[in-house]
Amino acid sequence: MSMSRRGVFQTILGGLGAYGLAGRRPALAAPDLVLPGTLPVEKLDFTTGMDGWTTVEGRWAVEDMADAPRGSKALVQRATRNQFNVILAPLGSYTDLDVSMRFKPMAGKEDASGGLVFRFSEGRYYVVRANALEDNVRSFFYDRVRRQIATSSVKAPSLGQWHTLRVMAVNDRMQAWLDGRLCLDHQDTRLKSGRVGLWTKADSITAFDDLTIRGVKRSTP
Repeated sequence: MSMSRRGVFQTILGGLGAYGLAGRRPALAAPDLVLPGTLPVEKLDFTTGMDGWTTVEGRWAVEDMADAPRGSKALVQRATRNQFNVILAPLGSYTDLDVSMRFKPMAGKEDASGGLVFRFSEGRYYVVRANALEDNVRSFFYDRVRRQIATSSVKAPSLGQWHTLRVMAVNDRMQAWLDGRLCLDHQDTRLKSGRVGLWTKADSITAFDDLTIRGVKRSTP
């Protein structure tokens, strides 16, 4: 049976995608990064509010949420006119770390995302984000402009459902997981340490909960 030109083109793209040559990387099978087993685990939820959090941009507030992963409250970002929205956790500055959070994209026509910020220092940071309107997980470096570092194809996280995003960063190597699946494994040397935070873009309204950090805190001079 003859195949249409469109069918031939899609077949070629499918073959290229399988080898990571169509602009997206295939599923990864890289060994996990390792942190010292003695590092303490720090957990934050919003059952008692958001004391100590630092808003960089956005409209962040604790709201009642019956399906919150921990307790009955979650942190929600509702600003819809900013390019990016960032809030920083009160747990200090880290070099190497393993950080995860739960996020629920609730609404957004341009964007419906949740992101993890790490190594935030003087307005510069890394972010890994997943978007319910796109079938990818992406990592960016931000320094007044956003620069994409890595991307990977995934099943888009569903609107109205909780998902888990996790990032590990050891020295200049970084890995990211969405709902337990390793999506990104790459290197970048621009930032060495900084704070951890949460992120949304554009008109995304997103809930966050259950931030968990195990990391090496940066020593102060």
